Amino acid sequence: MEDGESTATDHEVQNHLAAAAKHIMMALKACRNLTDDTKKVLSDLNSCLPNKLILGECGGWLLIDSEEQIKHYGEVIMRWETELGMIWDHGDTEASSYLNAVTEIQKIVKTIGSHPMLLSNGKQKELSLRAHHILQRAMSKLKQELMHILIQHKQCFAPEYMSFRSHVEDAVYDESFISVEEDVIESLSSGDDSGSSSDKCLVNLIHPKAISSIKSIASVMFASEDDKEFCRSFVNIRKDALEEYLAILRMEQLTMEDTLKMDQNALSCEGKKWVWALRIIIRVYLRSERCFCDQILGEFGRVSPNRIFIEIAGSAMWQFINFGEAIAMGTPQPERLFLVLDMYEVLADLMLDIDSLFNEETGSRIGIEFHELLSRLADYAKGSFSEFRNCVVSDRPRKPFSSGIHRFTNYTMNYLKTLITYRETLNFLLHDLGADGLDCSPEPENGEEISSYVSCPLAQHARLLASLLQENLENRSKFLKGEPMQHIFLMNNINYMVQKIKDSELRQYFGDEWIRRLIGNLHRHANDYIRTTWSSALLLLKDHVELDVSPFHRPSHRSRCNKFIAAFEEIYKSQTGWVVPDSQLREDLHISTSQKVIQAYRGFIGRNFAQIGDQYIRYNGDELENLVLDFFEGSTRSLGSSRRR
Repeated sequence: MEDGESTATDHEVQNHLAAAAKHIMMALKACRNLTDDTKKVLSDLNSCLPNKLILGECGGWLLIDSEEQIKHYGEVIMRWETELGMIWDHGDTEASSYLNAVTEIQKIVKTIGSHPMLLSNGKQKELSLRAHHILQRAMSKLKQELMHILIQHKQCFAPEYMSFRSHVEDAVYDESFISVEEDVIESLSSGDDSGSSSDKCLVNLIHPKAISSIKSIASVMFASEDDKEFCRSFVNIRKDALEEYLAILRMEQLTMEDTLKMDQNALSCEGKKWVWALRIIIRVYLRSERCFCDQILGEFGRVSPNRIFIEIAGSAMWQFINFGEAIAMGTPQPERLFLVLDMYEVLADLMLDIDSLFNEETGSRIGIEFHELLSRLADYAKGSFSEFRNCVVSDRPRKPFSSGIHRFTNYTMNYLKTLITYRETLNFLLHDLGADGLDCSPEPENGEEISSYVSCPLAQHARLLASLLQENLENRSKFLKGEPMQHIFLMNNINYMVQKIKDSELRQYFGDEWIRRLIGNLHRHANDYIRTTWSSALLLLKDHVELDVSPFHRPSHRSRCNKFIAAFEEIYKSQTGWVVPDSQLREDLHISTSQKVIQAYRGFIGRNFAQIGDQYIRYNGDELENLVLDFFEGSTRSLGSSRRR
């Protein structure tokens, strides 16, 4: 019975205390300003309360087991100050326990901080300082954990994301374009882009399983208003990761001064990597980085994910911009045109992506710089194209050359073929680039419409360049000894031009009528070759009536036959050493020579066989015709060492 009465009495006491507390709370709410005496009474009352009771601002009793909680959760947090290793490496349970402890300490700190009058109590002040210290240690530890997770769980690209036109640049940037092989040019013309399937994609830069851990750390650190430290650590690690990816892409960290000092080969190598890396970084890496920033920071209003992204990406973007600026500020050079066109094309293709990534005020300067770089690359490309045209006009022999296909012809035609691979870009850039002698479009045939290919700006400039090359070859041929060799040289080179145009996409840009005119020029030089080589020898085979020679000065038929053979032997010795690389052209010249020279010799022998005498005829027509087949083989012969058929 006594126990029952005691329980009832305790219950009544609790009710009285609750009623008194409510009364005090209502009184405090009604009273705006407390007198010093009132504050002292409340303070004395607070000192009489158990440790677990704290008097609230408005007289409410906040039941907080403050000392025991700080001790318990503090032990959970401080344990990791002495133990080796990282919390998240020990599993989700340990991580969750740690985060929960930090959250509880945050609540205590927040509660005490929201009641300044409690700090007048020495005990509570001590607890507050201890809680703040534990929380500071926790923030420092969480920062370490964040950096560890970001480093440990970063992921590299899959290999297929790292192959954008790499085989193409190996061809177009060769400093000595003369040496580019034909099959490489053909692969270039095909416009293959092995990276097209992965042109736009997102990848996980951080393993997905780590995302929740990073977000939970962010949530706790932001709750402690430690967002600046979180963002600083986040940015530093992600910047380092971006630099590592650039290193994987073989991008050097070059200053503009470094770039300006590079020789052509080194510059071409770095330019290839620039083109390759920029597409990957913009289309894949930075789009993924932007999504990652949004994923982690999008829930926190105090921080702009875009601003954090700009801090991460900014230095890398300036690295790309500075290299491009160093190229664009140089003197335009023909050998750099294709490098700059590739840089221009990839940048033009990426501008929408760049504008999307750097669209806010903090990143707008980067976008503006890329737009300005695009304009400067366009100007440099046009300047380099003009320099190439000047080169075709003014290039002169620097050393002796043969009658074969000149290296400059090879260089120019391969250059023209490669220009076609940039047709869309060059049609845009060249539409307002005038030039003396520009061939606007060939005349239509039989009322047919002119193809758009033939009339486009690139086609007009290509035909002009081919015409200038012909003029250059005409002038260059004058450095060769003798008209026959000059005509062989021109035939070789014009025929090479014809084949290059007919057997490639150049054909649709030049048009059939222009090609026919070029072939007509080839035939003219073939006729001139026969005339300048054989005219004197053929005069010996003419009848006297045709020659209108006085009977008293007529050489005998035998003498004329011997002189013709001597002339043939001299020509044979000389022209067997000349080169006509194209087998069809060589055969055509053999046939033309046989028709005009050997046939005349056969007729002369047939008409004057009796006067000459069989024993004085050293070669019959068939033998000379076989000897003609030795011409233009590139190996000097004399009739004593020639093969006899």
